Amino acid sequence: MFLRCGRFSLPLARPLVMGVLNVTPDSFYDGGKFADRDAAAVHARRMAAEGADIVDVGAESTRPGAGAISEEEELRRLIPVIEAVVDLPVPVSVDTRRVRVMRAVLAAGASMINDVQALQSPGALETVAASDCAVCLMHMRGDPATMQRDPQYADVVAEVRDFLARRVADCERAGIRRDRIAIDPGFGFGKTLAHNLELLRRLTELAPQGIPLLVGLSRKSMLGAITGEPARDRLAPSIAAALLAAQHGAKILRVHDVRETRDALSVWEALRKP
Repeated sequence: MFLRCGRFSLPLARPLVMGVLNVTPDSFYDGGKFADRDAAAVHARRMAAEGADIVDVGAESTRPGAGAISEEEELRRLIPVIEAVVDLPVPVSVDTRRVRVMRAVLAAGASMINDVQALQSPGALETVAASDCAVCLMHMRGDPATMQRDPQYADVVAEVRDFLARRVADCERAGIRRDRIAIDPGFGFGKTLAHNLELLRRLTELAPQGIPLLVGLSRKSMLGAITGEPARDRLAPSIAAALLAAQHGAKILRVHDVRETRDALSVWEALRKP
């Protein structure tokens, strides 16, 4: 089983680590630290050296309550960074929901699109289908500005699973092969703590056959709700959550702390070997 990302082909025999690179001033954990092009490039190379299998670059914060930025601002933040890191020995993913931005970053050399809106914007399916990039389809109820205002589900697992299955089917009809698709249940995106925990408990129910699950739990507020710790002190619960996700079938772990997560996975993988 492989994930095809442009010129890269990533084996999924073990969980992959996707390193987060926020080139934003307002992300919930590291906003502003890597907004400078050179600082972003240094951090991307550090994550690759520490064992990141993918580097995921985002220029618009999607934390709860975040407001949207213009396409022009998103491109202004993104393109210089993509051009600076496109020669990395691992795929560069871009976290965006805008079609014009998708086209620009793919032209600049990005190998994956990570879309919180699961390619629902007009033209998004066609843009990805016309390329050879991978795509991650995420479930989100509402939008970042409003998504945490009393989200409700009859059965959160069934509703998330069915939504993602429909989006995978739409991708296939548009000509995007299954080996280019990953899915993300969207922890914290229009979900309460109880919803998030239920999704994690029943993670194995979410993935269609042959589609890898991407899980992003790193430093998130749900871990703060459990531990009482601020984002800067959530390394231990982030690693615990990553290991639990891997045990429940996650194939890609989106994390801020690459080296620490990779080390924890190495211990877990050693125990699984005969």
